[in-house]
Amino acid sequence: MTSASDVLRAAFDRHTWATLELIGALEALDPSELETSVAGTYGPISQTLTHLIDADDRYLARFDDPLLPSGPGHRTEPLDRLRDRVVGNAQRWSGKLDRLDAGTLQTQIIGKNDYPDTPHAEGMLLIQALHHGDDHRAQIGSTLGALGLDVPDLDGWSYWAAVHASG
Repeated sequence: MTSASDVLRAAFDRHTWATLELIGALEALDPSELETSVAGTYGPISQTLTHLIDADDRYLARFDDPLLPSGPGHRTEPLDRLRDRVVGNAQRWSGKLDRLDAGTLQTQIIGKNDYPDTPHAEGMLLIQALHHGDDHRAQIGSTLGALGLDVPDLDGWSYWAAVHASG
Protein backbone atom coordinates (compact mmCIF):
# COMPACT_ATOMS: atom_id res chain seq x y z
CA MET A 1 0.00 0.00 0.00
CA THR A 2 1.29 3.45 -0.89
CA SER A 3 1.51 5.95 1.96
CA ALA A 4 1.42 9.73 1.79
CA SER A 5 5.11 9.67 2.68
CA ASP A 6 5.81 7.39 -0.30
CA VAL A 7 4.09 9.86 -2.63
CA LEU A 8 6.01 12.84 -1.26
CA ARG A 9 9.30 10.95 -1.50
CA ALA A 10 8.49 10.02 -5.11
CA ALA A 11 7.84 13.70 -5.87
CA PHE A 12 11.27 14.66 -4.53
CA ASP A 13 12.94 11.71 -6.24
CA ARG A 14 11.39 12.92 -9.49
CA HIS A 15 12.56 16.47 -8.73
CA THR A 16 16.13 15.16 -8.46
CA TRP A 17 15.80 12.86 -11.46
CA ALA A 18 14.40 15.63 -13.68
CA THR A 19 17.23 18.01 -12.82
CA LEU A 20 19.87 15.35 -13.40
CA GLU A 21 18.26 14.38 -16.72
CA LEU A 22 18.25 18.03 -17.75
CA ILE A 23 21.92 18.41 -16.84
CA GLY A 24 22.66 15.32 -18.93
CA ALA A 25 20.92 16.87 -21.92
CA LEU A 26 22.71 20.18 -21.41
CA GLU A 27 26.12 18.49 -21.34
CA ALA A 28 25.72 17.78 -25.07
CA LEU A 29 25.33 21.48 -25.91
CA ASP A 30 27.91 23.87 -27.19
CA PRO A 31 28.93 26.22 -24.33
CA SER A 32 27.58 29.21 -26.26
CA GLU A 33 24.12 27.58 -26.30
CA LEU A 34 24.15 27.49 -22.49
CA GLU A 35 24.30 31.28 -22.55
CA THR A 36 21.10 31.60 -24.59
CA SER A 37 17.94 33.07 -23.13
CA VAL A 38 14.49 33.74 -24.53
CA ALA A 39 11.93 36.32 -23.49
CA GLY A 40 9.77 35.28 -20.57
CA THR A 41 12.40 33.12 -18.86
CA TYR A 42 14.66 33.73 -15.88
CA GLY A 43 17.70 34.24 -18.10
CA PRO A 44 20.34 32.22 -19.89
CA ILE A 45 20.19 28.44 -19.48
CA SER A 46 23.32 28.36 -17.31
CA GLN A 47 22.02 31.04 -14.93
CA THR A 48 18.57 29.49 -14.73
CA LEU A 49 19.94 26.07 -13.82
CA THR A 50 22.33 27.53 -11.23
CA HIS A 51 19.46 29.57 -9.77
CA LEU A 52 17.27 26.46 -9.51
CA ILE A 53 19.93 24.57 -7.56
CA ASP A 54 20.92 27.60 -5.44
CA ALA A 55 17.26 27.92 -4.46
CA ASP A 56 17.09 24.26 -3.41
CA ASP A 57 20.10 24.89 -1.17
CA ARG A 58 18.31 27.86 0.39
CA TYR A 59 15.02 26.00 0.87
CA LEU A 60 16.88 23.18 2.60
CA ALA A 61 18.77 25.62 4.80
CA ARG A 62 15.60 27.55 5.70
CA PHE A 63 14.30 24.50 7.56
CA ASP A 64 17.00 25.15 10.15
CA ASP A 65 17.57 28.90 9.77
CA PRO A 66 14.41 31.01 9.61
CA LEU A 67 16.51 34.17 9.18
CA LEU A 68 18.46 32.97 6.15
CA PRO A 69 19.00 35.85 3.73
CA SER A 70 18.11 35.62 0.06
CA GLY A 71 20.83 34.17 -2.10
CA PRO A 72 22.90 35.68 -4.86
CA GLY A 73 21.30 35.98 -8.24
CA HIS A 74 22.44 35.66 -11.82
CA ARG A 75 25.54 33.57 -11.28
CA THR A 76 26.60 30.37 -13.01
CA GLU A 77 28.42 27.17 -12.11
CA PRO A 78 29.79 24.42 -14.34
CA LEU A 79 27.42 21.53 -15.07
CA ASP A 80 29.61 18.96 -13.29
CA ARG A 81 29.53 21.02 -10.09
CA LEU A 82 25.76 21.49 -10.39
CA ARG A 83 25.31 17.73 -10.87
CA ASP A 84 27.27 17.08 -7.65
CA ARG A 85 25.13 19.58 -5.77
CA VAL A 86 21.89 17.99 -6.99
CA VAL A 87 23.08 14.56 -5.82
CA GLY A 88 24.02 16.01 -2.43
CA ASN A 89 20.69 17.80 -2.15
CA ALA A 90 18.84 14.55 -2.84
CA GLN A 91 20.33 13.17 0.38
CA ARG A 92 19.43 16.38 2.21
CA TRP A 93 15.80 16.21 0.94
CA SER A 94 15.59 12.61 2.12
CA GLY A 95 16.80 13.69 5.56
CA LYS A 96 14.14 16.41 5.74
CA LEU A 97 11.46 13.91 4.73
CA ASP A 98 12.75 11.51 7.40
CA ARG A 99 12.29 14.30 9.94
CA LEU A 100 8.81 15.02 8.55
CA ASP A 101 7.89 11.34 9.01
CA ALA A 102 9.24 11.42 12.56
CA GLY A 103 7.29 14.59 13.39
CA THR A 104 10.47 16.54 14.08
CA LEU A 105 10.55 18.79 11.00
CA GLN A 106 9.37 22.10 12.33
CA THR A 107 10.29 25.42 10.86
CA GLN A 108 9.15 28.96 10.47
CA ILE A 109 10.00 31.80 8.18
CA ILE A 110 10.75 35.15 9.78
CA GLY A 111 9.25 37.86 7.60
CA LYS A 112 11.31 40.12 5.38
CA ASN A 113 10.91 41.63 1.92
CA ASP A 114 10.54 38.37 0.00
CA TYR A 115 8.74 36.24 2.63
CA PRO A 116 5.97 37.01 5.12
CA ASP A 117 6.11 35.64 8.65
CA THR A 118 5.15 31.99 8.17
CA PRO A 119 4.78 29.71 11.16
CA HIS A 120 4.70 26.00 10.37
CA ALA A 121 6.40 26.67 7.02
CA GLU A 122 7.33 23.04 6.31
CA GLY A 123 4.62 22.46 3.69
CA MET A 124 5.21 25.81 2.04
CA LEU A 125 8.93 25.11 1.60
CA LEU A 126 8.33 21.60 0.25
CA ILE A 127 5.70 22.80 -2.23
CA GLN A 128 7.83 25.76 -3.30
CA ALA A 129 10.87 23.58 -3.97
CA LEU A 130 8.90 21.26 -6.26
CA HIS A 131 7.12 24.10 -8.06
CA HIS A 132 10.26 26.18 -8.45
CA GLY A 133 12.16 23.28 -9.95
CA ASP A 134 9.42 22.50 -12.46
CA ASP A 135 9.05 26.16 -13.38
CA HIS A 136 12.72 26.67 -14.19
CA ARG A 137 13.20 23.30 -15.87
CA ALA A 138 10.27 24.27 -18.14
CA GLN A 139 11.91 27.63 -18.88
CA ILE A 140 15.11 25.86 -19.89
CA GLY A 141 13.01 23.52 -22.05
CA SER A 142 11.41 26.55 -23.72
CA THR A 143 14.85 27.96 -24.47
CA LEU A 144 16.03 24.66 -25.92
CA GLY A 145 12.91 24.46 -28.07
CA ALA A 146 13.38 28.01 -29.30
CA LEU A 147 16.90 27.02 -30.38
CA GLY A 148 15.46 24.06 -32.29
CA LEU A 149 17.19 21.62 -29.93
CA ASP A 150 15.80 18.47 -28.35
CA VAL A 151 13.87 19.08 -25.15
CA PRO A 152 14.15 16.24 -22.62
CA ASP A 153 10.86 14.76 -21.44
CA LEU A 154 10.88 15.32 -17.69
CA ASP A 155 7.27 14.70 -16.77
CA GLY A 156 5.99 12.23 -14.21
CA TRP A 157 5.24 9.58 -16.85
CA SER A 158 8.82 9.67 -18.09
CA TYR A 159 10.21 9.58 -14.56
CA TRP A 160 8.06 6.58 -13.64
CA ALA A 161 8.96 4.71 -16.83
CA ALA A 162 12.69 5.40 -16.37
CA VAL A 163 12.91 4.66 -12.65
CA HIS A 164 10.05 2.33 -11.77
CA ALA A 165 9.52 0.33 -14.97
CA SER A 166 9.34 -3.35 -14.21
CA GLY A 167 10.93 -6.17 -16.10
